Amino acid sequence: MSAKVTAKVTAKKSSKVVKQALSISAVSVMALAMASCTKAADVDSAAAGSDSSSCVDTSGDSIKVGFINSLSGTMAISETTVNQSLHMAAEEINEAGGVLGKQLVISEEDGASEPATFAERSQRLIQQECVAAVFGGWTSASRKAMLPVFEGNNSLLFYPVQYEGMESSPNIFYTGATTNQQIIPALDYLKEQGKKKLFLVGSDYVFPRTANAIIKEYAAANGMEIVGEDYTPLGSTDFTTIANRMKDSGADAVFNTLNGDSNVAFFRQYNSLGLTAETLPVMSVSIAEEEVGGIGASNIEGQLVAWNYYQTIDTPENTTFVENFKELYGQDKVTSDPMEAAYTSLYLWKEMVEKADSFDVNAIKEVADGTSFDAPEGTVVIDGENQHISKTPRIGVIRPDGLIDTVWETDAPVDPDPFLKSYDWAAGISTATS
Repeated sequence: MSAKVTAKVTAKKSSKVVKQALSISAVSVMALAMASCTKAADVDSAAAGSDSSSCVDTSGDSIKVGFINSLSGTMAISETTVNQSLHMAAEEINEAGGVLGKQLVISEEDGASEPATFAERSQRLIQQECVAAVFGGWTSASRKAMLPVFEGNNSLLFYPVQYEGMESSPNIFYTGATTNQQIIPALDYLKEQGKKKLFLVGSDYVFPRTANAIIKEYAAANGMEIVGEDYTPLGSTDFTTIANRMKDSGADAVFNTLNGDSNVAFFRQYNSLGLTAETLPVMSVSIAEEEVGGIGASNIEGQLVAWNYYQTIDTPENTTFVENFKELYGQDKVTSDPMEAAYTSLYLWKEMVEKADSFDVNAIKEVADGTSFDAPEGTVVIDGENQHISKTPRIGVIRPDGLIDTVWETDAPVDPDPFLKSYDWAAGISTATS
């Protein structure tokens, strides 16, 4: 796998908008009792040696797939549009003839921004709705809550959001960025810009804490200093103390892993102290075009973000993606990284099913390695060893109109390295977390 990638500074022109990404609070989920469901006819069998059996019905001219997103609660602002992009992909696939000649029928559940709800309702999709695969989840807490459900039922989850890495499940395909495709490139960029003193601010749950553990190891190995580290509960709106500590810390950049509505309050307090993108730049990994709209472009203009996709990416596939999304949901809508990764996930599943000529989970996994799709972000390829995909890291700067321009990107897509095996300085993290 590629470890170090040369980056080039580019100044790409943009013409549209995108975004969405974040995470939620960590939760311990008790193992759920796995009962196999009973449903008729021509059922794909689950893995040999698994106690559960699939109830997926492949006998007709349609096939069920499940979408699970937070359509209510604190994460709905981000996850609703991910849900919309999944529906758009399903509609396109059906119009093109379906998957193995079968039309997709959607069974949908609301995760309600609660990890335990994601676990319960994903099990319902698998055992009662008998879906062939499930697409969704946002926060790392929701993913970790669902993981034992999918492994226990030998079913597939396609997870579309950037995350902290240090995970690989045989029953999850990860189509958002892992750490070496977002966090580390963001740090590489800050280092290139001469930033040596970082202040870390994040929501108090698994993604920010794991990301910051990685950031601290990177900093120690690269001559950087962490001058402050603060966490706040998801949804917090009082940043008076944190912002003042940040201002007085001597930091020359802030690394922001806050999620959800907290970003609105954070930048409001940041601005009230007279801080600017020039005096104390903020690098965010959970703010995309859609979140920019919620925060207000005037409150975050000039700030930095790290993703793999922006609405302004100049590819034929992205032009079509953006035009179709706006036509379907409104000209004022923007596209974003998690939306694009979710859209891509449905097409990757379709490619694997047709490559395997089967909806069977084991057959799909057998053909996964090397499966590719010309996505709006560029061509992506599945790594069958860890079930993540290659992605091009991109640093963006927020424009006055709320769009994001790419100012730095790697020369080529970066192979996924979720356990950071190719980085000597991360050996302790990888061992401790794997």
